[in-house]
Amino acid sequence: MTGIGKSRLQGFTLIEILVALAIFSLMAVMLFGGFIAISDQVDWSRSRANRLKQIQTSMIYLSRDFSQLQPRPVRSELGDFKEPALTADARNIYLVTLTRGGWNNPAGIPRSTLQRVAYQLEDRQLVRLDWQVLDRLSGTEPRRTEILDDVDEIIIRYLDEQLEWHENWPPLGSDNRIAAWIRPLAVEISLELSDQGRISRLLEIRGG
Repeated sequence: MTGIGKSRLQGFTLIEILVALAIFSLMAVMLFGGFIAISDQVDWSRSRANRLKQIQTSMIYLSRDFSQLQPRPVRSELGDFKEPALTADARNIYLVTLTRGGWNNPAGIPRSTLQRVAYQLEDRQLVRLDWQVLDRLSGTEPRRTEILDDVDEIIIRYLDEQLEWHENWPPLGSDNRIAAWIRPLAVEISLELSDQGRISRLLEIRGG
């Protein structure tokens, strides 16, 4: 009888087992919820880092292109006039088109170090285009690089020698004899992003 009594004392009752299972389940739920929260935080941090990297990359593209602006007009695709070295007109499909220097040539291909590039806002996406030749023929397709998403608006302004800002370039009323070659003193770029608000950058143009 004594042995049987001890065996019963050493066991667990059904209530004790249910309580233990409830506690274990509660702890499992808490741990799983914490894991989900940490995972969501990691995903959010990674997404934010990727977004900031995309914004920085787009600014690097814009800064490099404008800082290496060269006074080299190009022949129009139809060959009937010269496009200015820098042209920006709200009536065009491109926000801005320009000739830049410093085009790397690691393969040693026989070509110019100058390059014609343009920027376009298309379905809230900022796109950079570049052409393999300066004086291109009609129908020559550019290479497209999609550099920034979720752009609500982009405004680019140009500072002339009279320290006046313009959204078109060359400025209206410029001397036609030099309009194709003139460069601004500075460029102001303002991006309105749906998630970051307004981001602005002021760039000085060397030799402008």
